[in-house]
This record gives sequence, structure tokens and C-alpha cells, in this order.
Amino acid sequence: MKKLLLLSAVAIFTLSYPVFAGDGHGHEEKPQTETEDSHDGHDDHGEEEAGGEVDLTPKNMKEAGIIIEPLRLQNLEAEIKASGEVTINSYLSSKVTPRIEAQIVARHAKLGDIVEKGQPLVTLSGVAMAEAIGELMVAHKEWRRVKQLGKAAVSAKRYSSAKISDEQATAKVMAYGMNKDQIKNLHKNGASSNPGLFQLVAPQSGTIVSDEFIEGELIEPGRVLFNIVNEDVLWIESRLSPNLAKSVEIGAKARIHIQGNGWLQGKVVQKHHMLDEETRTIGVRIEVNNEEHRLHSGMYVDTRIQSGNKDKYLAVPTAAILRSSDGDWVVFVESETKAGEFKPVEIETVRSVGEYTVIKGLPEGTRIVTKGAFFVQSELAKGGFAVHNH
Repeated sequence: MKKLLLLSAVAIFTLSYPVFAGDGHGHEEKPQTETEDSHDGHDDHGEEEAGGEVDLTPKNMKEAGIIIEPLRLQNLEAEIKASGEVTINSYLSSKVTPRIEAQIVARHAKLGDIVEKGQPLVTLSGVAMAEAIGELMVAHKEWRRVKQLGKAAVSAKRYSSAKISDEQATAKVMAYGMNKDQIKNLHKNGASSNPGLFQLVAPQSGTIVSDEFIEGELIEPGRVLFNIVNEDVLWIESRLSPNLAKSVEIGAKARIHIQGNGWLQGKVVQKHHMLDEETRTIGVRIEVNNEEHRLHSGMYVDTRIQSGNKDKYLAVPTAAILRSSDGDWVVFVESETKAGEFKPVEIETVRSVGEYTVIKGLPEGTRIVTKGAFFVQSELAKGGFAVHNH
């Protein structure tokens, strides 16, 4: 019983007075507290200064590619994100239509063909054209006779009348669908056995994107036989809210992203003046070079349109912004008194514009690390302070 009481007393004494481990030579090791510095030669604030700042030599900075720049106001051309639809360029497109009632005799081109300006597309036959060609042949023959005789041999009235009749007959045939080269060939070789035959030719070079007709069909004036499009230059129609549309200027740069096929460069060429009643948006038209034919009419793409905002903001490269261990955004600021000494300073991020981020919390002119912040972060982390990139 006495032995049990003695052991209990020893246990109570041990719990009441902590025993510190020695170094094996009879010396006790003093425990460190949170307010005491584990490094020699520093006062009670030494940990905050050493851990919160980092010194770099010019050699270190050069090898790490560190760039320091003063924080300044910048005019950032923001990019507006919007979806868009690829459409044909109406200014580089043509519709081929007959101007009189006619029957389709033969087709000379089809959907998908790339045609050159003046190339025959279709042969037609029409009663009205046959009559017009007959009138032209008679009028032109008379005019040639009168012109050979000369003004001295014929009256002025006959001379003028023959000339006007030839001009009117020529204009009529052209209005029905013949061009000057066809008329010249008609005068040289005469009318065919079917005087109503004539051809419609391509008014421009391009690709045939539609040809809705069949041979032998009787067609009315104005019926579209071919749509020809120059696909080297296309339009992208994007829809923006009125407020966003106001900040877009004609000539602004734009980027077009093709799903799985990269980016193309373009520019804003037009803005619609009327608000779409259904979507309550304003159309912005982007022109894009499509010589590689990566775009086709009807495709949907993503666009990035530069805003014409003239306001200036304090902004830094986004890569210069890091997160502190407590989750705050920070940038590394160089000491005003010592070159190569940096410390993280908390800032507020406002928004990102391209590769830059608008910030608050620092005055204009503050010298910050704009390139190589990751290296500075690593050096700071060696001192026991965790800062990680976002």
C-alpha cells in the first residue's frame, strides 16, 4: 500500500512540472514560442520581415528573367465574346436569273463548280428573245447600209433613224439577257437555226452554291437559276446587346474561333442600325479572309470583338498575380529603398482583359514584378511562407 502511494506522488509531481530534453551534456534546450525567432541576429519582428520579403541579386534576377515595371494606367481594348453565324458576302455574290420567260435547253455548270466571269452557265430558248434577235438583225443591217452610204448620200432623218433603231434593238436584246460579246458574235456569224437560243453567263468568278432547276423546265422571269459566291471573303453576323454594340467601332479587330480548326482574324465592317425585335440585339458584321476555305455559310462560330473603350485602368499581366496562403490575391512589389528586395502586397482584382488583369489596392507608379513572379514566389516559399500561383 505504501509503495502504491509513493508511485502516485511521483506521477503527480511529473505532470505538474514539465521536463525539457537536454543535449546529452547536462544542458537543457529552450523551447521556442510563436513570438520568438528561430534565426540568430533578428528581433521579435524578424520572422515577418524575413518571411515576408525576399532579396535577389542582379545575377539572380537576370538568370530568372525577372522584369520590374511601374504600375501605370493603360487603355485596354477589351474583347467582347459573342457567338456568330457565317454568311455569304452579299457584295461579292451574284444571282443568275432569266429576264424573260424561257425554256432551259442545256446546263453547263452545276452545284459546287468554281466558275470564271463570263463562263457560260446555261442555254435558254425564248420566243421573246427570238423576236428581239430578229429585230436586231434587221436594224443592224439597215444601219450598216446607211453608214456605208454616208451622210452625204442619205437624209439626216434616215441616218438618225437607222442609228437609233440599231441602238434600241441592241438594248432590247441585252435587257433580255445577252451581253456585248454575244451580240458581237451574233453580228459576225448570224443567228442560229433556232433564233431564240441564248446563254446566261457567270457575272463574276466564284463558287456555285445553288442551282435549283432541271433541263427542259419552263421558267419565269426572275427565277434564280444559280447563286454564285466568292467564298474567299465571308461575313460573320454576331448579335450584341445595345450597350455592348455601342463600344464596338467600325474597323475594330475581331477573332473567329472555329471548333477544332483554330482561329481566323477579321474586322468589323458594319453595324446594323435597327434593333432586332425578337432578340433585342444589334447585329455586328465581321469580314474575314477565307482563302483556305475553313468557313462555310451556315456555320456557327465563337467571336472575340475588340471594344473601343477609351478608359484607362491600372492593370498588370495576369501571370504576375499570385494567391497568398490565406487566399488573397497578391503581387510582388519592389522596395522603394532597396533594389532587388520584394514583398507580396495584397491587391483586389477587378476584371481580366486578354492577358492583363485590372487591379485595385496599389498607387500608380508602384514598381512590381511583371515577369518572373513564379521565381520570386519560390524564393519566398523557401523562407516558410506558402504562396502559390492561381
